[in-house]
Amino acid sequence: MSTLSFVFRFLSLAALLLVLTPSAHAQSPGGARRGERLAQLENAKIAFITNRVTLTQDQAQKFWPLYNEFVDKRRQLNRGNRGIFRGVPDGMTDQQIRDGFAQTFNKRQQELNLEKEYFEKFQKVISLRQVAQLFAAERDFTKEVIKRVAGPNGQPVQAGAGEE
Repeated sequence: MSTLSFVFRFLSLAALLLVLTPSAHAQSPGGARRGERLAQLENAKIAFITNRVTLTQDQAQKFWPLYNEFVDKRRQLNRGNRGIFRGVPDGMTDQQIRDGFAQTFNKRQQELNLEKEYFEKFQKVISLRQVAQLFAAERDFTKEVIKRVAGPNGQPVQAGAGEE
């Protein structure tokens, strides 16, 4: 599995956990609270990356639209990947299992192709060193989110716990 898709999967999991564990009293109708938490997570990620990848103003103007395009395409791929192959239910035939693996491998290849494409595009607006810093920042951000979601003892944070 490529590093970037691994990072994205963990980030998705962390975002899901953040969405699923808000305090009960803070929830509002229509999922507004969930949207707020996802927006907070996205803003934190942008700030984290901005802090790690020193961009000039000119670079930033070119980089962020490109990065957002990349994130959107990666999200679309991952949405399509959900549920393709989860476990091995007793009712599946060998052919269904084989087809599930084939679909999973195909999606992972699409993710890798997307990462390669944007690796090249990123190098046109930021330096190779900054691209490396970007990938490291995404990994480190994911680790921080997981650590925060897991809590101090590696256990999931209880609903409402740890909120400022």
